[in-house]
Amino acid sequence: MRPHSGTLVVDISRAKAEHYECVYQCTARNKHGTAVSNNIVVQQSRSPLWSKEKIKPIVVQEGVSLVLPCRPPAGLPPPIIFWMDNYFQRLPQSSRVSQSLNGDLYFSNVLREDSRNDYICYARFPYTQTIQQKQPITVKVLNKEPADERRPSFLIPSGPSSSKTVLRGQVLEMECIAEGLPTPEVSWTKVSGDLPAKRTSFLHYQRTLRIVNVSESDAGDYRCTARNQLGSVHHTIHVMVKAAPYWISGTPRNLVLAPGENGVLTCRANGIPKPSITWTMNGESIENSPKDVSRKVEDDTIIFTDVQTGSSAVYQCNVSNDYGYLLSNAFVNVLSEPPRVLTSANKVYQVIKNHRALIDCASFGSPIPKIQWYKDSRSSILEGDPYIFHDNGTLEIPIAQAQNSAKYTCVARNKFGISENQIYLEVKEPTRILTLPEYKVVQSGTSVVFDCKVKHDPSLIPNMIWYKDEGELPEDDKRFIIESDSLTITDVTENDAGEYRCLRNTTLDSVSATAKLTVVEATPTPAVVSERPDPPTDLELTDQEKRSVRLTWTPGDEHNSPIQRFLIQYEDSLHHRGHWHNLTEVPGTKTTAHLKLSPYVHYTFRVLAINDVNWSRPSAPSKVFRTEAAAPDDNPTGVHGFGTEHNNLVISWKPLTGHQSNGPGLRYKVMWRQNVEGAEWMTETVANSTKFVVSGTPTFFPYELKVQAVNDHGEGPEPAGILGYSGEDLPVAFPENVQAIVLNSTLAKVHWNPVPSKLIRGHLKGFKVYYWREHEHDHHKNNNNHPKQILTFSGNHSHGMLPGLHPYSRYLFNVRVYNGKGEGPHSPTQEFETPEGVPGPPTSLTVTDTDIDSLTLEWSPPHVHNGRITSYTLKYQPVNNSNELGPAEELDLPANKTSVTLSNLKYNTRYKFYLNAKTGRGAGPAISQEAATIVDEALISQLGVDVDTGKTPTSHPIAWPSSHRPPHKVRHVSPFGNVSSSVGEDGALISWEYWGPEKNVYVEYILKNSEGEEEWQKELVNGSQNIMLKGLKGGSSYRVRLVAKGHHDQPLHLSEEVLVTVPAVVSRQVDIATQGWFIGLMCAIALLILILLIICFIQRNKGGKYPVKEKEDAHTDPEFQPMKDDDCTFGEYSDNEDHKPLKGSRTPSNGTVKRDDSDDSLVDYGEGGDGQFNEDGSFIGQYSGKSASRDTAEGHESSEAPSPINAMNSLNSFV
Repeated sequence: MRPHSGTLVVDISRAKAEHYECVYQCTARNKHGTAVSNNIVVQQSRSPLWSKEKIKPIVVQEGVSLVLPCRPPAGLPPPIIFWMDNYFQRLPQSSRVSQSLNGDLYFSNVLREDSRNDYICYARFPYTQTIQQKQPITVKVLNKEPADERRPSFLIPSGPSSSKTVLRGQVLEMECIAEGLPTPEVSWTKVSGDLPAKRTSFLHYQRTLRIVNVSESDAGDYRCTARNQLGSVHHTIHVMVKAAPYWISGTPRNLVLAPGENGVLTCRANGIPKPSITWTMNGESIENSPKDVSRKVEDDTIIFTDVQTGSSAVYQCNVSNDYGYLLSNAFVNVLSEPPRVLTSANKVYQVIKNHRALIDCASFGSPIPKIQWYKDSRSSILEGDPYIFHDNGTLEIPIAQAQNSAKYTCVARNKFGISENQIYLEVKEPTRILTLPEYKVVQSGTSVVFDCKVKHDPSLIPNMIWYKDEGELPEDDKRFIIESDSLTITDVTENDAGEYRCLRNTTLDSVSATAKLTVVEATPTPAVVSERPDPPTDLELTDQEKRSVRLTWTPGDEHNSPIQRFLIQYEDSLHHRGHWHNLTEVPGTKTTAHLKLSPYVHYTFRVLAINDVNWSRPSAPSKVFRTEAAAPDDNPTGVHGFGTEHNNLVISWKPLTGHQSNGPGLRYKVMWRQNVEGAEWMTETVANSTKFVVSGTPTFFPYELKVQAVNDHGEGPEPAGILGYSGEDLPVAFPENVQAIVLNSTLAKVHWNPVPSKLIRGHLKGFKVYYWREHEHDHHKNNNNHPKQILTFSGNHSHGMLPGLHPYSRYLFNVRVYNGKGEGPHSPTQEFETPEGVPGPPTSLTVTDTDIDSLTLEWSPPHVHNGRITSYTLKYQPVNNSNELGPAEELDLPANKTSVTLSNLKYNTRYKFYLNAKTGRGAGPAISQEAATIVDEALISQLGVDVDTGKTPTSHPIAWPSSHRPPHKVRHVSPFGNVSSSVGEDGALISWEYWGPEKNVYVEYILKNSEGEEEWQKELVNGSQNIMLKGLKGGSSYRVRLVAKGHHDQPLHLSEEVLVTVPAVVSRQVDIATQGWFIGLMCAIALLILILLIICFIQRNKGGKYPVKEKEDAHTDPEFQPMKDDDCTFGEYSDNEDHKPLKGSRTPSNGTVKRDDSDDSLVDYGEGGDGQFNEDGSFIGQYSGKSASRDTAEGHESSEAPSPINAMNSLNSFV
């Protein structure tokens, strides 16, 4: 026994382990009682050897069934069985060949390929980590008399039925192995119900049925069926479920009682068969324990009444049946103890806003203390919403808000005392991602940035972690740059592709987001043709529940464009056959989706994929999945109450869809009552309608309304009430105390008193002010029929502004209230007057009688007076050649004057005039005009200007008159002079002199013989007196002129036209031989020819066999004709031989070919020979069909230099 411990250590090194195989139990004692442990069974693990046996070969006819027994030695625990061959490879299994639960190998029918001599059964003992091997079994399959086809029969189990017992919570395995030809297929059903889908699996090619975590509901008859083309056979297995004892409400709990208190110790358990319950106290039978009047045993319960000090003990509850037992200790402690709060003082709890807050107040005392909570000051006890008080003293706030941050005090009381503790709660703002990382496609070698911007509570310290494919990023890779709100990857490689996730966590919460990175090649590649993806395939429905199912599919070919997402659609063959609806979308990286469904729908699903190109075609539909009917989950939305007449109430709603009906017989339960205390609900049920009309209601009275969905399976949830009103009627009152306050000449403010709501008789929409101008003070007879204007003020207003009024006018107005039905009566009509305003501009301003130093201005009065015109103000000032204004002169003119003559003006000067009218309110806006005095002809003659040509000896700026002057006074004179031209290589240079005031000067030109419809080409030349015209056609003549654009509506000033002739361009003779491109082309052609010659030369020198018979016929020199030994015919030459001299050839002793009298050349033999330069630069040639052979030294890898005679002869022959 270890010191200060209950652990028993057994040293088995000095004795056999078998000596310690037995049942152990631990007992712990102190002055308060005795506790005992469960029985502990110690057994030694064993792995016995296989018995040696000689197994005879098994010889069978093809098509019969066969069983190869394994029968491993019994071990503790049992071994794991598997079949392998001599090469330690598992033997292939199929629906024809499979291993049974006991390890035997079954053949439903044998084939020729089943013949082998290494069927070996292996047994692995897991505790000893050893593997035992059975002797190999030899099987030989004969096909002399193959077995006939036959209907199935079971190899195991035998007979038509069998039984099996399994314990609750364990694994049930049943197998049916059948023989037959062809190979039968096995299927399973439960006779008395359905197989539990979530706990059922099929093994060994449907031959084994496996149910995990067995419960009592799994008892019953199971049928396995074997079927082939010739028939079927059944076997029924009766399953009985037994159960070792198990707790119903947990183990008995310790009791802490104060003297005089009552308590109950409960030991609730069950089992099959029903277990027996026995009680012991301190390890001894309770019948043999000291009597205690406060204790009463009733089957599985011990009742304590008015316990006294000294009754403390440990009680054991033992529950047992044939399949096991349960043992539990419960300590009954009788003591008197004042309360103590065990939670640390001044502890601070932190919680995220909108999350659950749990504030602990663990305490101890006897009797059990009562816990009370206070917030901040101890003025009142916390109770009711939003607080939840747990039995262990914990205070729960289901949804914590900022106002819940405070100091809390928990107080523990019992009859022996009081204890308290202060605890603090801090509610923090949640962490949120503001900017999510996005899907990226980048080229290798570039950089990519993933943003992940997060907002968090400022008092919390966040931590950012990035993951790639659920693994942390490498710390030693400097390409990954992690900043506070982003991840940057530089020099991206293909290995960087994957899914990246940013995780931002604090001490209280965390958020994360993911994005995918796709890396493409950066090198130029041929354009990849992308197409829309192929439709998904293999749709499968699993995890089938009442209102959900899991849909799985296989994606189709992406066609060079990644799938971005999948769209799942459904068809409801019960309600909308032939119509497909969108259900949900999932990312393109997923191939499964958990679908939430509605009751009473016959679902058929299909899936579509989308990439950058387009949507795929829909997949083939899935199997139909039918959901059961149920009561409605939802009630109609959009419930409204309104009236179409003054004495009715129309209750309308948006109906449920077919999916929302959840079952047949959908109808609506309409409920209404007046919104007054004590009013009773009225109810009516309607079907196939979206409204219900209640008649005979008071005008515009509030009603509380509810609409509930009902079908044949029940009612929907309790609907929320909404407020509606019965029908409106026209208001019966008008606003009172209506008055107007004039703010200025164009704005007035209207006031009125609100109308009582009961007189509005409907929803107050607003007020309308009707107003109209009766007349203007100076035009009593001309303005009596002004139309009425209406200003609408929506909502509950008591005043409003009337803008845009006419000054100096009399207005009439009234006010009306209106509701949803219409307008009420108008208030008594009242009036107000607007004061004078500033007048409008004069209607016109014209200039007449222009002279050298004077002109006359005429005008018309303003169209809008806005009062009495008191005077006019005229302002004028000169304008120089740069459009700059000179000093201003101002004149005040009486109101009855409409013209004025200005004298003593400067000749040849442009003036700008401004005229405005005045009332008592002030001056109005001005009208402006420009005019110029005319030029003095005597001055023109003094300057020497020819008015016909515009030429002058010197350039002098002269301001020319406007178009208003009389035509007989002066002729138009051009401001241009000395216009000339010169033609060079760069174009035509046009020069001139200009003394006009205009700033916009152009050069225009056109072909000399052009037709009148063609437009002049224009070049802007502001501020210059010459220009180079480029792009003129050689050999053409152009008419050129200068144009000055005047100010406003003044006429254009033109110079005389100049004729410019551009000579034809003579092309220069270029020596092509000196051009770089020609030299490069010639070099490229020469290089290409050289490469072709080298290729031809190499091709001619290749080895091989060449027919030479015809050449030998033409050259019948017997000394140079190789003969075959057997038939004396000509042979073939091959340079792939062993470089030996040909038969019949003459070879000098030095190994070189001697030149004889034959004049045969290389040309005579076409492709007959090869020539090459030796290392010393000499040329070596051999010829097929000649008596000359390859150099003997070369054939024997000799280093001797070639003969010069041989080289010369070869060169002569080549040439």
